[in-house]
Amino acid sequence: MHNNYFYRQFQLILFTTLVTLAGCRAPTTTNGETSPAPTESPVSQVPSTTNVNPSQLISPQGIGDLRLGMTYGQLKQSLGSKVKFEVKSPFIAELDAIAVNRDGKTLYYILYPTGTTFSNSSMITTVFTENPDYRTDKGVGAGTKLKDAEAAYGKAKLSYSTYESREYVKFANYKPRNVYFRPSAKAQPFAGVYQSPPPVSKKTNQFHEDAVIQSVQVVCPPEACK
Repeated sequence: MHNNYFYRQFQLILFTTLVTLAGCRAPTTTNGETSPAPTESPVSQVPSTTNVNPSQLISPQGIGDLRLGMTYGQLKQSLGSKVKFEVKSPFIAELDAIAVNRDGKTLYYILYPTGTTFSNSSMITTVFTENPDYRTDKGVGAGTKLKDAEAAYGKAKLSYSTYESREYVKFANYKPRNVYFRPSAKAQPFAGVYQSPPPVSKKTNQFHEDAVIQSVQVVCPPEACK
């Protein structure tokens, strides 16, 4: 049952970002006609080095020490006693979460279907982070300005679906299809600049000056997590 759920989620995400799948703030309405004055991002630049600590790396295989396909019990054993686990229910639509916390900070969230029990033997198939300490191989993560992410990975394409009520951004030269970036902009319901009103599904290459990556989500492809 869980595998069928995540397969449907994975299909929906691919449709909305391309393509898509914690915290998650859904936009409502926009006129898409004006851009705000530039403002500083929490993390204003992509780091000059790409030597990301493996324990803080975002990759198609997972986030940090969490590897998609491992069990919850295996993750606990890997992280040790200094890490605390907190159930968040409800978290977002149809999903509950387990917040993985250390030193008072949330490292990332493990997502699973609402109303189900996530035990030590449960397989981890989806992980989500808003923690700026976690970065891709080129230093892109939560807080990175979209224009800086473009410098690392090529032209940005933003998409929004009123069906899912979430916005995503992908980059021309970032190929993994199971890693999803969600953008945001201060004082704006969308990071992207869309026609007004947007149709059910809309894409754009334009975004507000202060648009940043808000969060990163990694989903285990159905063929790899059975």
